[in-house]
Amino acid sequence: MKKIRITVLRKACYRDLMEKYENPILHACDMSEGQVFIANGWEKPEGMCQSAWDSMSPFVMTLAHGGSNIYDGWMKNPHSALISCNDGFRPVSFLIEALDEE
Repeated sequence: MKKIRITVLRKACYRDLMEKYENPILHACDMSEGQVFIANGWEKPEGMCQSAWDSMSPFVMTLAHGGSNIYDGWMKNPHSALISCNDGFRPVSFLIEALDEE
C-alpha cells in the first residue's frame, strides 16, 4: 500500500455566512496552509481534522491501493486528488498525492 501525502493548499472563510447561520464557536479549525500530513492507507494522520478526514478518506484509500485517474482525468497528475472538507463556513482544500514509497 502506498503512502499518501496530504497538503493543506487553501483555507477559505465565509464570514457573511457565519454571521447569518452559524452559532459562535471558539475553536473550529487547526489546519494551516502548507501543512503536510502523511497517511498510511486507512490510518488518519495525527493532527488531521476528523471532519476533513471523513471527506477525503475514500480518495486516500483509492490512491493508497494503487487507484488512479479519479473521475476520468479530472487531475493533471492521475495519482492525485484535490478535496475540500465539508465545512461550508470555512472549507479547507487538500491536495492528496500517492507517493512512490510503500
